[in-house]
Amino acid sequence: MKDDIVTIRPVSAWRRLWLLFAQVVTVALALYFVVAALRPDWLGRMPVQVPVGAGARDVPVLQAQSGPPTASYRDAAGRAMPAVVNILTSKASREAHPILKDPFFRRFFGDRMPPEEQMSSLGSGVIVSAEGYILTNFHVVEGADQIEVGLADGRKAAARIVGTDPETDLAVIRIGERNLPVMVLGQPDEARVGDVVLAIGNPFGVGQTVTMGIISAVGRNNLHINHFENFIQTDAAINFGNSGGALVDIHGNLLGINSAIYSQTGGSIGIGFAIPVSTARTVLESIIKHGQVVRGWIGIESQDITPELADSFGLGRSSGAIIAGVVRNGPADRAGVRPGDILLAVEGKIVKNTGDMLNLIAQLAPGAKASLKLMRENRESTVNVTVGKRPRPSP
Repeated sequence: MKDDIVTIRPVSAWRRLWLLFAQVVTVALALYFVVAALRPDWLGRMPVQVPVGAGARDVPVLQAQSGPPTASYRDAAGRAMPAVVNILTSKASREAHPILKDPFFRRFFGDRMPPEEQMSSLGSGVIVSAEGYILTNFHVVEGADQIEVGLADGRKAAARIVGTDPETDLAVIRIGERNLPVMVLGQPDEARVGDVVLAIGNPFGVGQTVTMGIISAVGRNNLHINHFENFIQTDAAINFGNSGGALVDIHGNLLGINSAIYSQTGGSIGIGFAIPVSTARTVLESIIKHGQVVRGWIGIESQDITPELADSFGLGRSSGAIIAGVVRNGPADRAGVRPGDILLAVEGKIVKNTGDMLNLIAQLAPGAKASLKLMRENRESTVNVTVGKRPRPSP
């Protein structure tokens, strides 16, 4: 019986390389897991050890390192928020129940009569001067007997009304506190549709709140909210209690005083209106200097030129304001202005509509001379008028 012969075949070069590669990978993976468990910092990771229970080992997890956010308006909010205040007003009810006036009822209760009802409302305001002057809305403080201001740092102070301007829905109040944060005034004339803005106030009394949006429109008028209108429209959420608060740009500078919203439910639907700080500053300075807002007046009533009126009058233009009425013996009447004239410009500034006319005339100084460019029977002419003082609106 022949012995079995075992033939040994040589291992090919490719097979030897494959076996070597497998061994290297196995050793590398083993080293990786050992290093990851014992010295994770060698791999550039710093896991946070979180205990999972008494006597249990720590479980390594990954934690992101702190750093600046990619996009944030925290700096703008941080600069603006300290200068925005909460305003609480109260007033005694002027209408007592008829039974309280009955002599028989008073005979039995005398001095123990129940106190008159107190009504309170919440609003916001903006500190614009280190001397304690605060801008807010007229409707926030209207008829108030007492005003309390709550600062962002927790201080509370009694405030008094310095002056009001119902025609722009603005008011100036003052507190006697020291070391006050002050809002920096921005440039609303440079604001454009699409600019990011922040609205700061105290909606529904929940506390100081910041919302973000963009400028949706500028120069909004004919909304029949105020007599003088030049609103900044925004979609930043503005709700009850935001009135008198701040609309600021991405640098934390004041662009406007939040004043009104368009809503069918009472809540924000993304259509809010702010009074430009340029208007607010004029009102502030006039109230501090004169105790009230002093505006120019020439004694005319006007209406916008519509396409229908342009056709009926044979006008080749749609800008300007048709003078519908002239106050007898008023400044315009004495200067020769007549109903039916079309006002084209005031002191060289073009009048586009009645809103422009009101604002341009209001900016004139009472007692000064002003030139009016008119069109009468398709002929242009210029008259000079001595500006009067606009009467205060009746309460």
